[in-house]
Amino acid sequence: MQTVFSIAVDALAYGMVLFVISIGLSVTMGLMRVVNLAHGAFAMIGGYIASYAARDLGLGYGVAVIAAVVGTVIIAAPIERFLYRRIYGAPELTQVLMTIGITFCIIGIANYVFGPTLKTIPLPGGLQGSADLGFRTIPVHRLFAILCGLAVAGGLWYAIERTSFGVKLRASVDNAAMAAALGVRTEIIYALSFAVAVGLAAFGGVVGAELLPVEPYYALRYMVTFLVVVSVGGAGSIPGALIACLVLGGIDTTGRYLMPEFGEFFFYLAVIAIICIFPRGLAGRTK
Repeated sequence: MQTVFSIAVDALAYGMVLFVISIGLSVTMGLMRVVNLAHGAFAMIGGYIASYAARDLGLGYGVAVIAAVVGTVIIAAPIERFLYRRIYGAPELTQVLMTIGITFCIIGIANYVFGPTLKTIPLPGGLQGSADLGFRTIPVHRLFAILCGLAVAGGLWYAIERTSFGVKLRASVDNAAMAAALGVRTEIIYALSFAVAVGLAAFGGVVGAELLPVEPYYALRYMVTFLVVVSVGGAGSIPGALIACLVLGGIDTTGRYLMPEFGEFFFYLAVIAIICIFPRGLAGRTK
């Protein structure tokens, strides 16, 4: 039972970390119609900034998280303005080539500025150790990652489904010309959506650093993982992404616990099976 509980906790924490990072990619792919393969690079930037702020500057963990999110958004803003706006509505191959190029550029610049080494983000005392649940103990950081995932899921769903910003975003996606004619500043809506997406990527990169270590080729190592999660969940669907992350995270964690020699075999086997049954993903948009 101890092993089952450990697998469940690690799987839930891992799934929530995947969700926090991947949900921004789901938004850009499903709502903004942009295949952004550089999404993992922005999570990497967040991890690098947080590591520098906490380890080298001696700032607190909370300050490091804020610095990572704000710093990543500031870095991403001119990239969105001068590069991404050129590929909105472009063929998918053009988007893929552009964003892969951006990924390699970010990796090169980050390694030049911060050095090509593994980056650690020191945890505060409150996130170290274990919390006693009465019948079992659970690592506090795992619990923190789970709560962050739930908070992001609820907040993002409310923003998209229950606010005027969400209405404008969905209107801009469905018919940008009509939305603009009705007074919606589509460029601003896309810029804000992109900022939210990269901010969440940075946040996830920091929160999940214990499970997905921030290293020189982080953006390439996890590029396929983030893309797969979005595809399985259905691009643009928050519930779909959450379910996909929990299912795939559970399968991957269980496989690594019980049969580590198989590596990611069970993860991708599950992906193939789900896509065969649900070609549009678990909750994909029909158009």
